[in-house]
Parts: sequence; structure tokens; C-alpha cells
Amino acid sequence: MTPPSKELADVSASERRDFLRGLSAFALGCGLAAPSRAIGEGKPSRTAIATALHRAAHQLLDRPVVFDDPYALRIVGAERVRRLALNLERYQAPRARAMRAFLVTRARYAEDQLARVYQHGTRQYIILGAGLDTFAYRNPYGSALRVFEVDHPSAQAWKRARLREQGIDLPRSLTLVPVDFEKHALAARLRQAGFRHTAPCFVSWLGVTMYLTRDAVMQTLRFVARSCVRGSEIVFDFSLPDDALAETERVSRAQRAARVAELGEPWISHFDPAALAGELKALGFSEAEHFGANEANQRYFSNRADHLRWRGSARIMTARV
Repeated sequence: MTPPSKELADVSASERRDFLRGLSAFALGCGLAAPSRAIGEGKPSRTAIATALHRAAHQLLDRPVVFDDPYALRIVGAERVRRLALNLERYQAPRARAMRAFLVTRARYAEDQLARVYQHGTRQYIILGAGLDTFAYRNPYGSALRVFEVDHPSAQAWKRARLREQGIDLPRSLTLVPVDFEKHALAARLRQAGFRHTAPCFVSWLGVTMYLTRDAVMQTLRFVARSCVRGSEIVFDFSLPDDALAETERVSRAQRAARVAELGEPWISHFDPAALAGELKALGFSEAEHFGANEANQRYFSNRADHLRWRGSARIMTARV
């Protein structure tokens, strides 16, 4: 997950924490007993904006693009595009390039996995914590694939306002599922939105696990394993534990983690891929497939003149029910 910069402080740290904690209610099907707080007075999280800006920078700086997103520049709003254009050099720093490579790989990989399951008959896609994701507005499958964007009501309102400004209509294949986890049960909200629990689904859950406790992460995954029908899948990202990293990477991550913690968004959970795969199977998943930097660089970044590559402690997992 991108460490949010202070200039993108659209949501207070405590509001962001409350929302991330609320995402774990996906596993429980009920609200959390936590203090009631809105998220950001109608604006998305800093992390969502920072991630969108990296995707936008990718469209401007990198050739060929790994993740082609024609809406990336439009979704963040004109003022942020202006600031991005004035500060592109910051996105060319080695650390920013590596982070951007991971973020666009994460998005590309999730959509590649979606394409695979679509060919096998899956027709429902849940984007959990959708943020400024743009898939629904460039959905290549049209009305054949139902897309459910799950996010906080105020974050969705901000996004809808940006879409209106850009003249981007909400496609009929998209259903916005506003969920305040302190008030709403996700399972019930999905049913109300037309989600079919008897049919397989694909779930993307990106940029969240590192901010949650291990128990909250496993509860969410347990919900998918036990509540979604056979053939359903989830793709999520996670970070490696310190003992799996080289010394230079441990130092680098500690520096990034300290900056994030100062903003009130500490990285809490880390997972060993092999152990995590075993835990997923114990939860009821039939398969778990780990995807890391080596695989990504071979698949998406080979023979590039600009030498863009994914480096770092993040990894991606696909789990199949």
C-alpha cells in the first residue's frame, strides 16, 4: 500500500483507522461496536488518492503501460492532475518507481484473474474498499458482468461528484454498495443490491490487509471461504514478515512504516506466503496461489527499456473456494 503523503490528507488518521477496522466486518456480517465517525466529510482516503495518483503517473511516464487505465487521470480531479504534472519528477525517484510498479501490477493481476474466471462463467465482481478504482467505467464485459463497488457512503459520494464533473456516467452493470460498517451488515447490503449468493463471484481486496489485525484479516477470508459458493475467488495483497526480507529491504520498509505510523496508519500485519497458503486451505479454500515480484517482473516487466520493476515486501495471493 502506498504511504500517503501529508499533502493528500483528505481524511483524518482516526477516520481512516475506523474505516479499515470496519472492513473486517465483511467477515462478521455485522457492524462494529466502535465510536461512530464519518470518513472524511465526503472525500476518499489519502491512501486511495495516493494510489490513484500513482496509476495516473504510470499513464504519463511509463511505456509500454502495464496497466492501461484511461480514467486514471480523470478520476482524481483537475486540481490533483495539475499538481501531478508539476511534480512528475518525484514519481521518477527509485522508490516511487518501485511502488508504482507494484501498484499497477496489483491492479493488472487482479483484472487478469478476473478475466480468467469470467471465461469460466463467473459474472459477479465485488471490489471491496473500491476507493478510486475505475474498472466499472471501462468494463470490457459490459452488462454481462455485474460489478459491486463497496465503500463508505461519503467516499462514494465524492467519487460520484468527480465522475459527474468528467461526464462519466455510471454504467448499468455497476451497483454502488454504500456501507458504513458501524451501521450496516455487508452481507445484507449486498443482497439488497442484487448480489446473487448462489452464484460464484470474484472479490478483489487490495491495499487493506497490512492495516488490519491478523484476526480481522482471517475473519474476512473465512467469510469468503464459507459464504461464497464453489468457484468463487478472492485476490488480495499482503506484506512479508521482517525475517523474510534482506537487511536493506528491512531498513527501507522500517523507514516507510515510520512515516505511515506518524500519519496514524501503522502497518500491523505481515504474512509468510507458505504459511498463509496453509491457513487459507484450513479455512476452506481449495487452492491458494502466491504471486510475487519475481513472477511479476518476468510476466509484466521483461525487456523494458525504462527498467521499471517491482521491488519490495508486498505480495499477492489468489484463493479459490
